[in-house]
Amino acid sequence: MELTYGRPAASDAVPEPVTHAAADLPRLRRLLGVPELEWLVERVRGRLVAGRPLTGVVSLATPTSDQRSAVERLLARPPGGGRSLTVRLEAVDAVLRRSGISPEGLAAAVTALIGPITPLAQVRAEEEAAWDRAYAPLDALVRDRPELAAWAARVRTGGLARRLARTPESAHTLLTGVHAALRALPADSAVSLAAFAARTLGSAHALDDGTPHATLTLSGVRALTGFADGSGAEWRRNAWASAGLLKDELSSTVLTLNLQGTPALDWMAHEGEPSVLTLRQLIRRPPSTTSPVVRICENPAVLAAAADTLGPACPPLICLQGQPSAAAFALLRHLHGNGSTFRYHGDFDWGGLRIAGALLRRVPWRPWRYTAADYRAALAGSGSKLAPTPLTGAPTRTPWDPHLATALAEAGVRVEEERELDLLLSDLRSAPDANP
Repeated sequence: MELTYGRPAASDAVPEPVTHAAADLPRLRRLLGVPELEWLVERVRGRLVAGRPLTGVVSLATPTSDQRSAVERLLARPPGGGRSLTVRLEAVDAVLRRSGISPEGLAAAVTALIGPITPLAQVRAEEEAAWDRAYAPLDALVRDRPELAAWAARVRTGGLARRLARTPESAHTLLTGVHAALRALPADSAVSLAAFAARTLGSAHALDDGTPHATLTLSGVRALTGFADGSGAEWRRNAWASAGLLKDELSSTVLTLNLQGTPALDWMAHEGEPSVLTLRQLIRRPPSTTSPVVRICENPAVLAAAADTLGPACPPLICLQGQPSAAAFALLRHLHGNGSTFRYHGDFDWGGLRIAGALLRRVPWRPWRYTAADYRAALAGSGSKLAPTPLTGAPTRTPWDPHLATALAEAGVRVEEERELDLLLSDLRSAPDANP
């Protein structure tokens, strides 16, 4: 290792080349580089890695006679006579400088013997800088999709990408793929998950269950669509479907009443019976006719009561059965594109509001007794057999009526959709374009 000396140049002068003073490596190896002093060199290396000064003493318990002799040759004097062997680092540094073996002292001598030593603090700083660079695709995604900012922050601070990728280089590759996938979601029209993975990530299996790309991308999908927590194969299938990605065309369904436009739907509407439509049916043969107004509810109990009470006289009604499925989105987009408008009602709780918000981000609708005034009226109602229960979960916004979220937070009471069943059935008895 070459070491440098130099005198300061005048402030207005061009700096002169710096001269170099190298360690005398052959002498250094004979004096300090012998096997009997490996323990001493290792102690010094450890201090340099830790960024600690080379001062004070280092000790070796139960040294051999050869190790004691090596220290005596190094310091030109006998070491102490205790059971352990103690060496003062300042003394070694002075010997190396004074003899000219290592003009820059002990640190330069050890570096010349074993090679460059990087302090641990520098290693950690370089590693953190590498991880910062690895997250660049995530930062770019947030610029493209600001609504993912909170999710991206959780990915970064929670260490999910680190656990999945292990190294900054692998993380950068992983996040580049996640960026490409989430930029394209939710899908404008339903598409096979495998086909989407092949198109955006270059492999039809990139989003298979258990892959790092699938884990991170599905996490981002839930942030985009507001899909609720869960687990299991069915939950994952529905979570992907909430962004328009299908693991198959038959598992995604939507429940309807009195829609028309296919022979099967026309017959079911004539009978006033509910229909379950698969995504396959909606892709291959969507309804050919639409209604000016279609009502949407969250819970199957509402649709079942409408079928029991009103039968064929009930205006068109669609039930989401919780989180909107890919089939539900496909049907609603089709109806909206052909002129239908939607009126929506759901549970008055944070989960219900999240479902409504996720739907509103994909399909426009107006509230159907689903405002702050309706919530307060429901709280004031009496005679219901379904008593309200305490509100739980994390709050959310209600962009169709900002006062609704405030009203729920203030009252802290959950009102399920079934509790409003009489009012909803009364509305359904009216003309399809009624606006109560």
